[in-house]
Amino acid sequence: MGSETDPPRRPKVQAHPLARKPAPGARAARGARPARRPLPAGEQFFTPGATGVRRSVEQRSAAPLVFLFQLPRWLVPLAMVVLLLGGLVLPDWRGAVVVAPVLVFVVWLAYLSWPSLRPSGRLLRVALVTFLVLLTATRLGLI
Repeated sequence: MGSETDPPRRPKVQAHPLARKPAPGARAARGARPARRPLPAGEQFFTPGATGVRRSVEQRSAAPLVFLFQLPRWLVPLAMVVLLLGGLVLPDWRGAVVVAPVLVFVVWLAYLSWPSLRPSGRLLRVALVTFLVLLTATRLGLI
């Protein structure tokens, strides 16, 4: 048995199929698409023990997250910055319409990452969502 200082062992969980590395010496089939960036190695793709709404949202979010991960790393942040700048520049309801996708995207990612965040990370997510909600409200003339 292990001593009290040994970390507890977790049961081995299979990696998600897209996170698995190809076998050494394996070659791509002729005419196959170029290799995409593999998913980061991880123990589980979903929150362990999640039930209800969280489980449903995580399952429905798996495919879009994999799609976003396969895009070039610079594309999503650039799109978010362009939309946010557009929302800051446009003074009326059009600014709110431009900021809305950024708000939805940030809330979605914050919800998915919430269980694994430390309190400081949670505070940053809440601050960003608050800023985006206030920006949208000012563009709509609610504040």
